[in-house]
Amino acid sequence: MVELSDTPAESLDKFIEDHLLSNEEFRTQVKQAIDIICTFLKERCFRCAPHRVSKVVKGGSSGKGTTLRGRSDADLVVFLTNLTSFREQLERRGEFIEEIRRQLEACQREKTFEVKFEVQKQQWKNPRALSFVLRSPKLDQEVEFDVLPAFDALGQLTKGYRPDPQIYVKLIQECENQRREGEFSPCFTELQRDFLKERPAKLKSLIRLVKHWYQLCKMKHKNNLPPQYALELLTVYAWEQGSAKPEFSTAQGFRTVLELILKYQDLCIYWKKYYDTENSIIRQYLKKQLAKPRPVILDPADPTGNVAGREPQRWHWLAHEVRYWLSYSCCRNLNGMPVSTWNVPVRTPDFM
Repeated sequence: MVELSDTPAESLDKFIEDHLLSNEEFRTQVKQAIDIICTFLKERCFRCAPHRVSKVVKGGSSGKGTTLRGRSDADLVVFLTNLTSFREQLERRGEFIEEIRRQLEACQREKTFEVKFEVQKQQWKNPRALSFVLRSPKLDQEVEFDVLPAFDALGQLTKGYRPDPQIYVKLIQECENQRREGEFSPCFTELQRDFLKERPAKLKSLIRLVKHWYQLCKMKHKNNLPPQYALELLTVYAWEQGSAKPEFSTAQGFRTVLELILKYQDLCIYWKKYYDTENSIIRQYLKKQLAKPRPVILDPADPTGNVAGREPQRWHWLAHEVRYWLSYSCCRNLNGMPVSTWNVPVRTPDFM
């Protein structure tokens, strides 16, 4: 594979097409694997229990349409009818995860599916997700899954759906009572997915490029970097503020994201697509969130989640990598001059 660092800036679109976009066969195989698990969760998992699955939602890169070639993973959020509050989700998720694990292992013994599960051991008493690997003769490679039980706070979504502010009021109150901000983000998976899903294809390709770059940095720094989701949202923000057009220069977009990472100590980003300042409780809470130490990148679907994380040192290491990358071919024109960047503010315009 051609190295990203050696790829000329004007060839980044070809690099993405040749190395990062998954082909149709790969997408079909991953979809088959996800269908197997969704069917299992809906029809088998809780059939002898008082619990019922109201819906299974595909999140992560598979749900958003930003999967990288060769990286097959899926987040599946299982919404259960008898989880009736955020608190109950927190208190009971461990028992639901244990039941899913038990049923997976039963399927393994019974050879119900022509697949093999490798359920990873839990490190915590009350884990947030069940992680396992699915293998099948029909798949060229294994698929990694994270299954998360969740309270169905949103109900059935329709196109253009915007949550009732009272949902966020309850969320804020529970997070403050439990001191667990961002804890219930799986409940808002559909909004996180929809926030990205309908974006232009070229923006999704830019997100793939940033994710690929992030994975290269992660090979060096292991788990000492900010969450990948923060980089995805930063890429969306850079595009919204700098271009907002379906067609744009990938090199310009990429360099803009890298330059924003260098300014991490000033970043304060949020969106008003699903929540805003109309409600007084949400308004006061947002003011408090946005006054926190930088960087702040609020989850567009969950105002309690600062996806930038609470450890600025992680951004320091990523910024350290950026300084090297800005001198590489992928960030420079053929004449050796730096690729120009979009003019993007470090704070969301009309900042509170």
